[in-house]
Amino acid sequence: DRSGRRPRQTPLDPTFTAARMFLRSFLAAAAVGGALMSASTDAAPALRPAFVAPTAALHNKLPKAPSAGRRGALVGPKMQEVSDPVNSALLSRDEAMDRSKNNKYEWEWGNRQAYTTDWATIKDEFVKSFGVSADQWDMISKEDLLKGYGMMQLSRLFENACNQAYMQGHIRGFMHLDNGQEAIPAMIFDTQTKDDKKHSYYREHTHALASGIDPGRIMAELWMKEGGTCKGTGGSMHIYDVDTNFQGGWALVSEQLAYATGAARSILMDRLNYPEQYKDDKRMTVVFIGEGGAQNGRMAECLNAAAKEKLPILFLVIDNGRAINTFTPDVATNNDIYKLGKHYGVPGLKVDGTNTVDTMRAGRAVTDYVRNEGPAIMQVHTFRFNGHSPADPEHERGRKDEKKWARASADPIVNFEQVAVESGIATQEELDAVKKEQQAAVKAAVKFAGDSPFPPASLAAELEFPDRPETDYNARAAPGDADEINARTIPADRMEAVQAHIEQLRAKAEAEALTIGDAVNLAILEEMLRDPSTCIHAEDLQAGSSYDIPKMTQQTFGRLRASDEIIDEGHFIGKALGEGMNGKRPIVELMNTNFGIYGIAEISSCGNTYATTGGQFDMPLTILGAGGTAPNQALGAEHSQPFHAYIMGIPGLKICTASSPDAAYGLTKSMIRDNGPGCLIMPVKMMKEAKSGIKLGQCDRLDKCVVLHEAGADAIKARKAVTVLTYLHGCKEAMTVIPEIQAAGFDTEVIELRSLKPLDLDTIRKSLEKTNKCILLDESTRSGGVGATVSALIHEELFDLLDAPVKRLSMTDAPVPYASSMEVAVVKRGSDVVDAVAELCK
Repeated sequence: DRSGRRPRQTPLDPTFTAARMFLRSFLAAAAVGGALMSASTDAAPALRPAFVAPTAALHNKLPKAPSAGRRGALVGPKMQEVSDPVNSALLSRDEAMDRSKNNKYEWEWGNRQAYTTDWATIKDEFVKSFGVSADQWDMISKEDLLKGYGMMQLSRLFENACNQAYMQGHIRGFMHLDNGQEAIPAMIFDTQTKDDKKHSYYREHTHALASGIDPGRIMAELWMKEGGTCKGTGGSMHIYDVDTNFQGGWALVSEQLAYATGAARSILMDRLNYPEQYKDDKRMTVVFIGEGGAQNGRMAECLNAAAKEKLPILFLVIDNGRAINTFTPDVATNNDIYKLGKHYGVPGLKVDGTNTVDTMRAGRAVTDYVRNEGPAIMQVHTFRFNGHSPADPEHERGRKDEKKWARASADPIVNFEQVAVESGIATQEELDAVKKEQQAAVKAAVKFAGDSPFPPASLAAELEFPDRPETDYNARAAPGDADEINARTIPADRMEAVQAHIEQLRAKAEAEALTIGDAVNLAILEEMLRDPSTCIHAEDLQAGSSYDIPKMTQQTFGRLRASDEIIDEGHFIGKALGEGMNGKRPIVELMNTNFGIYGIAEISSCGNTYATTGGQFDMPLTILGAGGTAPNQALGAEHSQPFHAYIMGIPGLKICTASSPDAAYGLTKSMIRDNGPGCLIMPVKMMKEAKSGIKLGQCDRLDKCVVLHEAGADAIKARKAVTVLTYLHGCKEAMTVIPEIQAAGFDTEVIELRSLKPLDLDTIRKSLEKTNKCILLDESTRSGGVGATVSALIHEELFDLLDAPVKRLSMTDAPVPYASSMEVAVVKRGSDVVDAVAELCK
């Protein structure tokens, strides 16, 4: 209570009382010696505000490379070894049925129980799982304990202020509070530096505070103010700060796992490219995930990736027993998430999140391991005091009893205060002084938020793309140290081999024998040599994938810059997003673009990131592959989907198409150099068929259509010319039937829509000023397709130029059949263009 006295235990938990008494006495004995090293108990220490970013003292405290003595302390299984199988806590059928029937939270009888342990047991588990002694983390200084306490108080007070502001209408939308889990921000504040990369989810306010972001800027973001971390573009679920490397705030459950994995890869790439600068680099990535979100398949994929490359990443599992509102064991068999890594050789540890001292000790031990050895999991058992969101509050399926009990018996702040005072770590006056300091900080944050102006409406459009659509990428300078890095990282024999391959491709281009796949391969190799921050992900990459697009990338640049991937596009698109946020230029080759359906969530976040972060983080990411639907394609429905139409509605994404090697080459180079995300689709049935030369070394505009054939002057004068807008296989179809159309006394002006978004209306306007008639040969469905968008824009913007409505030749809404006899009724082709031209001109 407010006097500092321990709340009475409820009559339902006599065993918990005994366990807490043991913990209290243990902490008093174990912590007091080290706690008193830096300050006496009769004088309040001069504490810095707990929200200030970690100082040089914390940097000096960070773990250094392991000494020979520490290496000698390895007594458990190595990281690569696989331990015992996961022990699953299974509910009997009768128990599950009874729980469902009563819909009651039975916290004392097997549902959400307290998890109590002691530091000696945690150390034993640490040795068994990590193979390293944790003795060096026994003692925590009084100064550090009080800093941790200050962060807990700041977190609790900040969240309470957020709740009040939400009820007052200053904060809107969805908001998710963290009360009851404050030991986690205390641990983060104690172990992480501003150079470490942090990826959280939608309940991230306290994680942002612990990362060193000013509380006023966080509060202002929640209040929709320009002074916020993201200028009011992100809100409660999207806190970002480039200075402290706090990289989200992500609202789609578990998506942050792959982004954090990519961020950890970027650390390794920094060390690869700049070994002298990063020779003592101990940076790491921490990714926050709930125990409910950790059931997502992305967890397993990212554990696999982290283990394969020994990434410096900590999977921090916040286990409050609730997947939104659902009791997690009701939907998940395994709730010991820290054991998931055993299958991949990733060690794990579980601690009691109501015990701040042990959480900080374990945090130090685990992060030291991550900085020096590789990935790890730390599961923190907590109780969340609030509902999922103020918009979804106290109806949580019998949770009221649990929360009432947890507030009285499982509050990490109250527990720490009692132990600190009773053990002599701190006086009540010292604790009160810390709390008062944080109260002032929160009061100042609320005032800053209230005084900050709202962002101007114009900011939304300004943040659509990092680079303007009209950017000339030929003028973009290459990094000055590229040759030096290449000489250091690419063995001479590999450089000789890739240069010979490049010369062969250039010779084919000169002979106009270059395929689309070859052209993209050439562009990628040239750009990866030009800029060593460029990297690539693909399935079957070592073999060159289906069309030779990533050919010789891994053989030249190694596995880190050229990553052969598991068969899940969302996973490696997500990793590429994390790399792009951290200074890399990732390329994702999809083989067939329809496989990108697996990564729609990640592609959506790619498009949103630059704007959502308030322009703090560029998002260079090139996604490319073969797609579209050709007549007589015979690939069936799943390989014939209009992926390009599916992603048209994603904001911030530039979408291009290329039906020729020349277009594919120039657009690929530009897209790689662009500081925002883009998607390039090429015609799947023309990847090896279409051959031509290229404009060597030239980048093409990402916002321009191209006229492939101009209508004749006589046809225009006779009003028998039609503008045909098309892309992918439609270009071949439209060009092939021109002689037949001309023989009938008509003509067409064929325009390739190389930029689907943004759309080049200027080029279309110039053509319609001559023809006044328009046909759209569209490789997407009639409902919701590309043609629907383009046609609507033409009717809205260029209506006065039309003699007749735009004629749409779109795929029907039926799935594309395999048999050609049926497919002809679904997919439009050149013969349809012939008929449509005659119809419009008559």
